[in-house]
Amino acid sequence: MDYKDRSGNLTKQDTSQDKFLDFVYSNLPGRALMRVLSMPWISKVAGRLLSTWPSTFFIDPFVKKNHIRMSDYEPKRYRSYNEFFTRKIRPKRRPIDTTPEHLIAPCDGKVTVYPIDLKTKIKIKHSTYTIASMLQDEALAAQYTGGYCVVLRLTVDNYHRYCYVDDADKGRNHFIKGALHTVNPAVLEHIKIYKENSRSYCVLDTSHFGKVIQMEVGALMVGKINNYHRKAKVSRGQEKGRFEFGGSTVVLLLQRDQVAIDDDILQNSAQNIETLVSMGERIGKAMFL
Repeated sequence: MDYKDRSGNLTKQDTSQDKFLDFVYSNLPGRALMRVLSMPWISKVAGRLLSTWPSTFFIDPFVKKNHIRMSDYEPKRYRSYNEFFTRKIRPKRRPIDTTPEHLIAPCDGKVTVYPIDLKTKIKIKHSTYTIASMLQDEALAAQYTGGYCVVLRLTVDNYHRYCYVDDADKGRNHFIKGALHTVNPAVLEHIKIYKENSRSYCVLDTSHFGKVIQMEVGALMVGKINNYHRKAKVSRGQEKGRFEFGGSTVVLLLQRDQVAIDDDILQNSAQNIETLVSMGERIGKAMFL
């Protein structure tokens, strides 16, 4: 998808990675390769390699290729690529909007908003879900009918830590393992294989936006979700967790008549254009405060 910044400037995206992944998933050898690469021991080995000192040789080329401004981040001598990937940003570079009625972005990324009904199809990381299949809980999904699904897509050059969107009583963590299925012809037009990414979600009983579900979606391989808290009282802007290496996604599910999403984001989403946002900035407003 192409994307716009909050000033309305349009950037055309290179879709070569998407085309490559579509090709891999749509033929038998590619599916066979992905089945091998998605085996748990492969992910563990890859994760361990990226946590070793020799992996630091990947850092400088990555910074140059992706034009990452390292002055935005806390100075540190990295002992592994994963340590670099989960680097911590200087707080002044991501100020948190503290206006109580403003819904904030929980992370950096490119955001798309979907109105929710029971048949809504949402594409995340080359997989397609309904709200019920995403949560694996039809009763819980039904509570969000008429609301919004907010998908924030992170790329490898983004800041890979994320925060809570409001003061809240946080429920327990629900973890869903990823899976790679042989075929699901009804789901995607061109990709003849169906995969579910690993994901973790919790229900936040927030002070200003009703009951919000915040979900983190990891990669099938390598990408790891690291959440810090179990049941707890949490605060707006408090760091919730981080992703290790791999493109990742954060999803917010908002109940009906709780939040008015900002007009530019709604308009862009309707045109199949993502909106570039930073962690802590406003993306909507509470409807009844």
